[in-house]
Amino acid sequence: MTPVDPQAKRRAREAALQMLYQCEVGRAGAFESIASYWPLQDEAADPGEPLREFANSVVRGTLERQDELDAMLTAHAQNWRVERMAVIDRIVLRMAVYEMLVERETPSKVIINEAIELARSFSGDEAVGFVNGVLDAVKKELRRS
Repeated sequence: MTPVDPQAKRRAREAALQMLYQCEVGRAGAFESIASYWPLQDEAADPGEPLREFANSVVRGTLERQDELDAMLTAHAQNWRVERMAVIDRIVLRMAVYEMLVERETPSKVIINEAIELARSFSGDEAVGFVNGVLDAVKKELRRS
């Protein structure tokens, strides 16, 4: 198996975040969001076919399992209802929990660190502690290393 370029995987996660944002704010479905996102990207932003499919699967899976993901977030985001969270924070958390559930070969530490970086880049420094705390609690529930 070819090693995955961490920067390309980060770009794939950023793409998934942007597509999920389009779904959340623009009320687009997964198919519509995916179909409209990739043609607008330049070559530098394209993570390549395998990671493009990874991003697409994160979008589809996060949307398909949103109720399950939100229940987990509600259980671990003390005094925060999911619908009251900042949109980007909510999407970052959903993506990371989804990834923890299905990407068993990716260590939780990596998933959490990537979620923190997404929150830092797209939301702000104040979101970093919140995202870290919620995901750490989810990780413990899932008994992941």
